[in-house]
Amino acid sequence: MNILIVDDTREQDHGIQNILASAGYDSLFTADTVKDAFELMDINSEKANAIGMDLIVLADKLPDMDGICACRIIKECSHLQDIPIIIVTNNHNIDDLQSFITAGALYYSEKPLKVLEFLVHVQSALKIKQETDKRKQREEELLEVTRQLEEANRNLQKLSFLDGLTGIANRRRFDEVLLNEWQRAVRENLPISLIILDIDYFKNFNDSYGHLMGDECLKQVAQSFSARLKRPADLVARFGGEEFAVVLPNTSRKGAVAIAEILRRGVEDLQIPHISSTVNCYVTVSAGVSSTIPARYSHPDKLVLCADEALYQAKHTGRNRVMC
Repeated sequence: MNILIVDDTREQDHGIQNILASAGYDSLFTADTVKDAFELMDINSEKANAIGMDLIVLADKLPDMDGICACRIIKECSHLQDIPIIIVTNNHNIDDLQSFITAGALYYSEKPLKVLEFLVHVQSALKIKQETDKRKQREEELLEVTRQLEEANRNLQKLSFLDGLTGIANRRRFDEVLLNEWQRAVRENLPISLIILDIDYFKNFNDSYGHLMGDECLKQVAQSFSARLKRPADLVARFGGEEFAVVLPNTSRKGAVAIAEILRRGVEDLQIPHISSTVNCYVTVSAGVSSTIPARYSHPDKLVLCADEALYQAKHTGRNRVMC
């Protein structure tokens, strides 16, 4: 345990050192002035107790500052305030002695020192410091555990919003974002658009290439969609099976159709072979677009229904196309 003795009286200083050394305390530091003590403790540092002092034995009268002022300054430093202080004094006035405790000292010992009483104070102060350090360590450990739990919960929440296969947003996330963006569009009188895309003849693809290749196809299509959506507010989600949905806040019908066409061409450009398609020798998608400026008290279900109807038209008029 590190003990700092601050006293410019050499005889007294050596006396305190001798008492502490005889009692088995061997990690002792000395300072003649408060300035030296502050430098030793790195009082201006934001770091916690740089040299790890566990106790300060402080004289009440020093060349550059009295002990009460020094005690108050130490207790005002967040990284030093847990260090117990014992004031050593020649003053026997009870009011003055009480002022040491008010300033933040744990104990005071009157000169000439009563060795047994002084050592009891030292032992008690060091025990309090040990218990304080243990408590703070437990608090830090608890804070770290809490931080890790919060991070784990955030990660779990993120995972709960992701489709396990494709890594893009899942249907739950889609429903949440669509509702939020719909409500914002109502408040701000803005357009909102939705695209629903379906991989053409995907069942035939699975029958021809197997479900593992089908899963790989879904991943590549999802990545293609994600790569072509440039705005952070736009959301692509796996809508279900081989269907995907794209929420486009503050986007007009014309803009949504243009984006749907970009997404359609992007899948075509992947050139994923599809021998069972009657539309193309590669995997293609059909897209349905709906767009509106929602009225107050309306619900986004109508937007989904309209996009689904447009997708139905795209599939029944030749596939690999965008309908609005």
